[in-house]
Amino acid sequence: MTTTTDTTEAKQKALAAALECEPEELTLARFDHYGLPVFELGNQEYAIGTEDEADEAAREYIRQTVWAFNAEFILSECDLPWELVEAFRAYQEKECEGANDALLALVEKCAGFDRFADHAISADGIGHFLSSYDGQEREAGDFLWFRIN
Repeated sequence: MTTTTDTTEAKQKALAAALECEPEELTLARFDHYGLPVFELGNQEYAIGTEDEADEAAREYIRQTVWAFNAEFILSECDLPWELVEAFRAYQEKECEGANDALLALVEKCAGFDRFADHAISADGIGHFLSSYDGQEREAGDFLWFRIN
């Protein structure tokens, strides 16, 4: 049976190999990057997970940030008229994060969240959502890793 500790150690070793450092140089900082563990190397932070874990993390990020998506993308995915673009933008600008629940409900009803997330990930790549540093995803053995600061 594989335990969380075993999986975390495997991620730490894979990340260390990718960063060309010793596993002991990486400190497990937390498990809060949309469910992915975050390791620190000096002042740099990295999140790492399997492809499935990274996909789930990206979907959680998307779920929490629908409010920030391009209004045209939301309209297109929801098959709504382009004439609403200014109204959507104004609502997003006025409410910011407060618009998320309403826009998420709209996406779920009109497009389905999974379809919306699939199209967003396909358009921008998973690194766009999980790597706030450079938008890149990188491979390390069986894992994907992302620099987050």
